[in-house]
Amino acid sequence: MDDDLRAWLPIRLWPDKGEWWVDWCRFGTQPLREPFFYDSVALALQRPFNLAFRRRTGMQALLEWRTRSPGIAPTAFIFHASRCGSTLMARMLSRLDSHAVLSEPSPLDAALRAHYRDPSAAEHQESWIRALLGAYGQRRLGGERALVVKLDAWNIFELPLLRRCFPDTPWLFLYRDPRQIAASHLHSPGRHMVPGLIGPSPLAMADEHEQALSRPEYVARTIGRLLAAGLEQCRRHGGLAVHYDELPGAVTGRLARLLALDPSDAAAVLAGAAHHSKRPSERFGPDRQDKPPAVDDATRQQVEQWAMQPYAALEALRADQRPMVARLP
Repeated sequence: MDDDLRAWLPIRLWPDKGEWWVDWCRFGTQPLREPFFYDSVALALQRPFNLAFRRRTGMQALLEWRTRSPGIAPTAFIFHASRCGSTLMARMLSRLDSHAVLSEPSPLDAALRAHYRDPSAAEHQESWIRALLGAYGQRRLGGERALVVKLDAWNIFELPLLRRCFPDTPWLFLYRDPRQIAASHLHSPGRHMVPGLIGPSPLAMADEHEQALSRPEYVARTIGRLLAAGLEQCRRHGGLAVHYDELPGAVTGRLARLLALDPSDAAAVLAGAAHHSKRPSERFGPDRQDKPPAVDDATRQQVEQWAMQPYAALEALRADQRPMVARLP
């Protein structure tokens, strides 16, 4: 195999015996239009070429590839409190050939949190992250002009590291009524709502503390920590607070400039909101603010105690920010 990695994307980044490694998969011109990056990886791995050939390199090869082919610089980062419409936003943007959209790529999460499991990685993380996004920013289809990255919910704690790598890239934080987030996770928990499942992260609590909490309290505390972190990072690092109830219209409205959308993109982008973001075969029906959250009294009390204060503060911040954001012409 030659050294041209333009048709390849990193699909795994991990340490082994003191070294960090990258697994690559050949995507060719396959666009990333599935709900999550791992869905696109699963699809690509079914191709005959990828069944027969695998590619693994050290981190140096990733760094050298960025030197030869830097790729598109990130256009925008999407952070979120989970179950807040970030996947919908990513799916809408992914309909455009002009936009390369990454939805929670696990190699980026691994690079952002590498220092938690391997302290020696800290001195390399910034160069790794720049190189990784350079690889994702290749113009595989030929006409890409934007790279939008949606991160995992818990990556809000690593935002300062990402900002050091890309200080000029705008970013937003999606959130919603925490009672609605809690209802969703109690029905179908995300990985970060299961103690210990995501590995080392500032989101995690002490093991003995986690085990002593009821399920509703653990979920409410976790949501509260995500909302509080999003609020703090927005204040410190200039993030834009965006409520779920603004979607889908805000994508082609007040967020259009941030997301590098042209007026001619609006119809295609909004058409992407017609179906459920995680179950594309289903029509999309938004859970609006006036719909009562399906939580019991015990859960509601926990959410009131742990999550409503940062939520209210985010709402106040959003109200202050809205006049400053230009709309799509």
